[in-house]
Amino acid sequence: MKKYNFTQANVHSSFMTLTPAPKAILNSLCKEFLSVNVSAILYLMNYEKYGRSTASAQYFLQLAGYLGIPVIAWNADNSGLERRASQSSLQLQLAPSLEHQTAAMLSILERYKWHQFSIVTSQIAGHDDFIQAVRERITEMQDRFKFTILNAVLYTKASDLVTLVNSESRVMLLYCTREEAIHILNHARELKITGENYVWVAAQSVIATGTPPTQFPVGMLGVHFDTSSTSLVTEITTAIKVYAYGVEDFVNDPRNANLSLNTKLSCEGAGLGDSRWETGDRFYKYLRNVSVENDMGKPNVEFTADGVLKAAELKIMNLRPGNNKQMMVWEEIGVWKSWEGEGLDIKDIVWPGNSHTPPQGVPEKFHLKITFLEEPPYVQLAPPDPVTVKCNMNRGVLCRVAREQDVAEMDQFSAHRNSSFYQCCSGFCIDLLEKFAEELGFTYELVRVEDGKWGTFENGRWNGLVADLINRKTDMVMTSLMINSEREGVVDFTVPFMETGIAIAVAKRTGIISPTAFLEPFDTASWMLVGVVAIQAATFTIFLFEWLSPAGFDMKVTPAANHRFSLFRTYWLVWAVLFQAAVHVDSPRGFTSKFMTNMWAMFAVVFLAIYTANLAAFMITREEFHEFTGVDDSRLSKPYSHKPMFKFGTTPYSHTDSTIKRYFVEMHAYMRNFNRTSVQEGIAAVNSGELDAFIYDGTVLDYLVAQDEDCRLLTVGSWYAKTGYGLAFSRNSKYVQMFNKRLLDFRENGDLERLRRYWMTGTCKPGKQEHKTSDPLALEQFLSAFLLLMSGVLLAAILLFFEHIYFKYIRVKCAKTDQGGCCALLSLSMGKSLTFRGAVFEAQDILRHHRCKDPICDTNLWKTRHELDLTRLRVLQLERSLDAHGIKPPARHINAPHAGVLMHHRDMTRNHVFTNEFGSRCYRPDEREVQEMETVL
Repeated sequence: MKKYNFTQANVHSSFMTLTPAPKAILNSLCKEFLSVNVSAILYLMNYEKYGRSTASAQYFLQLAGYLGIPVIAWNADNSGLERRASQSSLQLQLAPSLEHQTAAMLSILERYKWHQFSIVTSQIAGHDDFIQAVRERITEMQDRFKFTILNAVLYTKASDLVTLVNSESRVMLLYCTREEAIHILNHARELKITGENYVWVAAQSVIATGTPPTQFPVGMLGVHFDTSSTSLVTEITTAIKVYAYGVEDFVNDPRNANLSLNTKLSCEGAGLGDSRWETGDRFYKYLRNVSVENDMGKPNVEFTADGVLKAAELKIMNLRPGNNKQMMVWEEIGVWKSWEGEGLDIKDIVWPGNSHTPPQGVPEKFHLKITFLEEPPYVQLAPPDPVTVKCNMNRGVLCRVAREQDVAEMDQFSAHRNSSFYQCCSGFCIDLLEKFAEELGFTYELVRVEDGKWGTFENGRWNGLVADLINRKTDMVMTSLMINSEREGVVDFTVPFMETGIAIAVAKRTGIISPTAFLEPFDTASWMLVGVVAIQAATFTIFLFEWLSPAGFDMKVTPAANHRFSLFRTYWLVWAVLFQAAVHVDSPRGFTSKFMTNMWAMFAVVFLAIYTANLAAFMITREEFHEFTGVDDSRLSKPYSHKPMFKFGTTPYSHTDSTIKRYFVEMHAYMRNFNRTSVQEGIAAVNSGELDAFIYDGTVLDYLVAQDEDCRLLTVGSWYAKTGYGLAFSRNSKYVQMFNKRLLDFRENGDLERLRRYWMTGTCKPGKQEHKTSDPLALEQFLSAFLLLMSGVLLAAILLFFEHIYFKYIRVKCAKTDQGGCCALLSLSMGKSLTFRGAVFEAQDILRHHRCKDPICDTNLWKTRHELDLTRLRVLQLERSLDAHGIKPPARHINAPHAGVLMHHRDMTRNHVFTNEFGSRCYRPDEREVQEMETVL
C-alpha cells in the first residue's frame, strides 16, 4: 500500500508542473507517470480559470483513458469537461457533475413555477453538453412539470442577446466563465433584460470564488459547491479511500490471482512495454463499485455506471447587497440534495430589483376566468388522454366541467384524471381564445357554467352565463353566446365574431313512389285520349272494316265456320299490340282491317317509347321535406291551423326559446311539449322522425347538417332575428376595448374567416338534395306495381262473382231466346258460353275432332265408354222389367254401344215435337241431342 501511495503522490506533484502544450503533456505523462508503473491517477484541483488549463486537463485525461489508467478526479472546473470524452475514459468524478448542476437549476425553476426559460452559454468547453444535460433533465421531469426552452443563445457578440429581448423569456440559465459572464450581463443590462422581471440563474463556473463583479445584477441565483483548500484536502482523503477500497476488492478476488497492478507501459515503442494497460479496464470496475462511508449523515460515496457521483450536494446562492451597499456578496440561501425527494431547501431570497416576491417568469400578464357552455363547433368536449392526463394537439386545452367546491376537495392530479371534473375543450372559440391569449398576453382558467344554461331572464332573475357575469363570478364568457337587446342591457359585448340567426332544420323523408306513379308519365287528359278515344276508335274501326270486307264477315251476322274473329277478339288484338304482349291473337282477313291494325301498331310503338322514357323519371325515388319559409311560417307560428299539426321544438332557456316566447306566444306554448334538452337530441329526433323540424341557431344547424353521415338533414327557410355571437364581459369591464381591437384585426387579416372555414365545413352541404351513393329500391318505392296487380286480382274476383250469378240464374232464360248469331258476332268464345246452344256446338266440335295423343288419354276414354255401355245395358234391363209387368215403355231406338254413335253429325236446328196423352204438343229432344247435352254438362 505504501508503494501505491508513493506513486500517487508522485503523480499528483508531477501533474502540477504540466504545461498547456500538448507535447509537454505527453512527455510528462511518459516520463513521470509510466516510468513508475502507476495503477491510478488522482486528479484533484481547485483552479477555476476555465481557460487553457481546462483544455489541457481534458487532453491529459483522454490520454490516461487511452493508456487504460483509471482516474479519480475532483476538480472545480469539472463542469467544463466534455461528457463524451469522460464517458470514453476510465474516470471517476467525486465533484458534482454537469447533470447535478442542471438538475439543481431546474429545481429552482420548478419551485417558483417558471415553465419557460432560455439558455445562454459561451464557447466554454462543454457548453453543448450543458444544453444536452438540460434537455435530458426536462424529459425526466415532464410527468410532473412541463418546461419549455424558448431560446438557446450561444454568446459571441452583444447582438446575440437581441433574441432574448424579442422573446417572452424572463428566466435565463447562464453557463460560461466568470469573465465571459461580466460581458454578457453588461450587455444584458444595456438591453434592459436584467430588471426586476428577469431572473438569471448561473452555474458553478460563473460564481467561482472571489468578490462578485459589479456587472452582476442584484437577485441573481446560482448553484455552487465548495472549492476551498479545506474542501480540497477533504476530497483527497475520500479519493485515497476509493482507491484503497478498490485495490482491496481487486486483490481479494480469487479471479485476479494471476493479475498485477503494475502497468509496465512505455512510450518508447515495441519491446520496451505495452501501449495500453489491459488490466486497467478490469481494475476500473472495482473502483467504480466501491462504497465509502461519508460524514455528517450523508449518503455513502458511490458512482453510477458512467463514473458519476450518485449523491451530490449543491449550494443555492443569491447575489445580494452586502454590509457595504456598494459591494455585492454571494450568500447561501439554500441547498439542493440529489438524494432527497424534494431536493431543494431555500430560505428568503432577495429578488431582482430588491423585491421580496419572485418574478412571474413570464411577461406581465393578466389572468382571466373564462366561462363557457359547450356547443359544437364553437366549444366541444372530449376526455383527456388517460395515460398522460393531458390534451392532445387536436383536443384543445384542459377545462373544468365540475363545480369549484367539488374540485377543491381533491388533489390536482387526481382531479385531472377524472373526466367528470376536467375535460379537453376544443373548437372555433377555443382556437380564437388561444389567438387572443397569444396576442394580448394573458393566462386563463376555462370553466363550464354550473347550471348549464345560456342566460335568459326567468322569474325575475338571470340564469346561466349572463348571471355569472352579472354576479362577477367570471371575467369573460367565450362561447356561441348570441347578442340580443336583453343581454346587452346587463352585460357588455364585443363586436360580433360570427353572424347568425334562428333557422329550421328538417330531414329528407324516405323517397316513396306514389301508388299511381305508373299513371304519372301522362296527365289525365292524355290518358282519357288514349283510353277512351284511341283504343275505342281503333277497335271499332278494325272490326267495322272486317265486317264490311268481302274477305271477312261480308256484312253477315253468322260468320263462316272457320273464321274465328269478333268484336271482343278485336279488343284483345288492340290491347295485345298496344302493350306488346306475347299472347295468341286472331287476325282479321280483310286487307283494310289489316292495314288499320298496322297503323295501330305504329301508334303503339310511339306511345310505349314515350311512356317508358317518362316512366323511368317518375319511378325514381323522390326526396321530400317540409319546405318552411321561416319561423314566421303560418304552419309553425299558428300550429293549430294545419291538420295534421307539425311536431317541432327547440332547446329551453336559449336565445331561440326566449325570442319565440316574446314574439310567438301560441307557438311557444305549443312547442314546449316537443323541446329537447340539447341540440344533439333535437337533431337526433328530426333524423328519427320524432320531430318534423328543429328550430335553433343558424350556424350551429348548418354545422350539424354538414356533419350528418347520411346527408338527410338540411336547413330550410330564411334566418329569423339575425344577430351575432360576441364575447361577453361584466359591465364596464376594462378588457372590452382591447378584445374589440383584436377582433377587428382578426377580421381584417382573415383569421376569423380561416377559422370559420376550418370548423364550419363538412361532407354534406346544407340545402342541397343529392345522394352520395345510389340507394336500392325498397318495397315502399315499388308499391305502385303491386297495387296495380292487387287491383287486377280484385277486379277478376268481382267478374268471377258475376260469372257465377249469370250461369246460375240468367243463362237458362238466355238459352230459350238466343239463336247464337248476335253473341257470336260480338265474341265467339263468350257467345258460346253465354248461350246453351253455342256450348253444344262447341262440345260437338270437340268430340268430332278429338284424338288422343297419349296412352293415359286412351285409357280414360275407354273407361268412360265402358261406363256408358254399362249404363245403356241397365236401361234395357229396366225396360224389359217394365214390359214383364205389362207396362209398355215408349218406343226407343238404341244403337249398339260403340264410339261411332257419338261421331254422327247433329241437327240442332230441327225441333223434336210429340203429342202427349192429353193432346198437347210438347218439345222433346232426340236421343243424340240428349247424349250431346249430357256430354257437355
